[in-house]
Amino acid sequence: MAANESIRATLSEGNGPIAVGRAKEVAARVLAQPRLFRVLIQCLWDDDRGVANRGAHAIERVTRNGEPRAMTQLNAWKSSLLGLLPDAVQNKLRWHLAVVVPRLTLSPHECVRAAQVLESWLEDKSSSIVKTMALQGLSDLAVQAPSLLPTVRDLLRIHSRSGTAAMRARSRILLAKAEKSSLRDLA
Repeated sequence: MAANESIRATLSEGNGPIAVGRAKEVAARVLAQPRLFRVLIQCLWDDDRGVANRGAHAIERVTRNGEPRAMTQLNAWKSSLLGLLPDAVQNKLRWHLAVVVPRLTLSPHECVRAAQVLESWLEDKSSSIVKTMALQGLSDLAVQAPSLLPTVRDLLRIHSRSGTAAMRARSRILLAKAEKSSLRDLA
């Protein structure tokens, strides 16, 4: 069986489009066989929502620790991922992209472009997780583009008081981290 069929077939297993299925297994396989990263990332555009969602989950796991080879491979798909970001409509795909896109090496303009999309997701009516991960992504983008920091801090302050329980908790953690970082910069 070809690698792309095998990866896709494994990702197609799951009870419904948001089920994790065997994403963890796929991530481990891609980490062990980096040449499969291309096959995995192409799953983000699969017609089967479950495959796309589980593919995003696996990509998040593959890139979580910042392993240099995985990050190089991820960056090779930068323009495609930035293009997918505003078009993503599935909640699970969105929340994983909100975490993965800030892991890319982005220019200040690309950070602003991604931040605009993530900020729009804060208005998502269907998913607290999408909104919470959008806050995480915005905070991560501000590390690469410090010009975003004042806006991100304001959003974190607002959502630490008025968001969902998950948004309030995440905002408090991210705000404390941002304040601590600012104090280090002043020293």
